[in-house]
Amino acid sequence: MALLKILEFPDPRLRTVAEPVSAIDGCVVKLVDDMLETMYAAPGIGLAATQVNIHRRILVMDVSEDKDSPMTFVNPEIEIINSELGEFSEGCLSVPGFFEIVNRPRRIRVTYLSLNGNEEIAELEGLEAICLQHEVDHLDGKLFVDYISPLKRGLIRKKLQKLQRQRA
Repeated sequence: MALLKILEFPDPRLRTVAEPVSAIDGCVVKLVDDMLETMYAAPGIGLAATQVNIHRRILVMDVSEDKDSPMTFVNPEIEIINSELGEFSEGCLSVPGFFEIVNRPRRIRVTYLSLNGNEEIAELEGLEAICLQHEVDHLDGKLFVDYISPLKRGLIRKKLQKLQRQRA
């Protein structure tokens, strides 16, 4: 396994729409292993392949308290079960150090491929549902900062660009 480099906002590669995975093979399994290692090391609760500059529809997440329940979703498709919105303070490994309130549906159904290649359906609610929607946004080229005001987004962009210049 290997740690992957996480792209940071405002990197334009984060806006790339990911392509569907045509088959689960050894490369996909290795990528998932590397993504999980990267997510846990960051530390985070979710990671989309787009965030590590691989533009395939793959995401991993683990919202368990003990970080012992990893979930993998290949080609996830979301259906909203209940349109009631929940307010959640979201952060992102690609927007380090910033948290903002985002409103998202609290309960969803997701259809996806598991790593064994089988189509699966799961109903998620609460933090699992929020995390999955956040990661699917990445696969669609969107970030949580797209849900906040342009003024706040611009301030976050400037602060991150300054930090990136200082690290370079």
